[in-house]
Amino acid sequence: MEECKRNLVDEEAKASLDIWRYVFGFADIAAAKCAIDLKIPEAIENHPSSQPMTLAELSSRVSASPSHLRRIMRFLVHQGIFKEVPIKDGLTTGYTNTPLSRRMMITKRDGKSLAPFVLFETSHEMLAPWLRLSSVVSSPVNGSHPPPFDAVHNKDVWALAEDNPCFSEMINEAMACDTRRVVPRVARACHDLFNGVATVVDVGGGNGEAVGILVKEFPWIKGFNFDLPHVIDVAQVLDGVENVGGDMFDSIPKCDAVFIKWVLHDWGDKDCIKILKNCKEAVPPNIGKVFIVESVIRENKKTMIVEERDEKLEHVRLMLDMVMMAHTSTGKERTLKEWDFVLNEAGFARYEVRDIDDVQCVIIAYRS
Repeated sequence: MEECKRNLVDEEAKASLDIWRYVFGFADIAAAKCAIDLKIPEAIENHPSSQPMTLAELSSRVSASPSHLRRIMRFLVHQGIFKEVPIKDGLTTGYTNTPLSRRMMITKRDGKSLAPFVLFETSHEMLAPWLRLSSVVSSPVNGSHPPPFDAVHNKDVWALAEDNPCFSEMINEAMACDTRRVVPRVARACHDLFNGVATVVDVGGGNGEAVGILVKEFPWIKGFNFDLPHVIDVAQVLDGVENVGGDMFDSIPKCDAVFIKWVLHDWGDKDCIKILKNCKEAVPPNIGKVFIVESVIRENKKTMIVEERDEKLEHVRLMLDMVMMAHTSTGKERTLKEWDFVLNEAGFARYEVRDIDDVQCVIIAYRS
């Protein structure tokens, strides 16, 4: 009885602190965006002295008000994004980068930075729909309420991207920075499966970053970057890669293997199955395979012993599911059982799942 009372007191004490995360939680995102906009990590990284960068030096470099910048940096230091350390003379302090702040370098294309993703998700176009999340949750199935994104913009995300080249570029850059981080992991985890594969089509490949990485890793492969025509019009020109415009709902170019990353989660089961059927039809019956890079939501959490890193990755997956609800009409993150359903309905003979120790994993679906 006493232990129950103590637990209740502990829960109340924790709740009295945790509630503030939901009152002011947006400050975390806004302050990080500010650092990216001002290129603060780059300024510190490129500081000519070996000493930490003082507030005066930093404010001069990024053309910012010292008083406001000091408050932003105080917050970001408290969050562990930057460090504030004594300078040799011991009279002043300066700022240094951390592994986290280096992942906020907008100019860095090293496979770690997610700065373009942060800027995309904090754009007006992507933030406004969040305020309408409750409307879609309270709406009955096939109800009268449009999805949050459509309600705000009077069109879905793909139509807006087609009409707005700047927004389309933001999407492509956000996806590309994640691709530079994830696709090398996929290549390492599935190296054996690319033997004998001569052609790969990246469905929804955006600017071509993913298939470009694959043809460098497996130079015997001819790559095809397949996306909507307005996306292909501005795609990169890469060695070993041909850009092809089209619609995955109509057909997908013939190839030995299809690569499809963070596309299927944008669609409900009916559309997902249609896309998967077209993927299956694109590959040959004997050696054909489809590499699906997506999240798999964990099931039966209470019965599992979960490491801290796995728990944090799962939190990202669950946040991503909220993103799908806010930004797409029918998209969702899926459990393995839900993936099993759409893959079987699409007619694949079998599939396997390979872990890459990330938010996403690789589902390899075989035609036969």
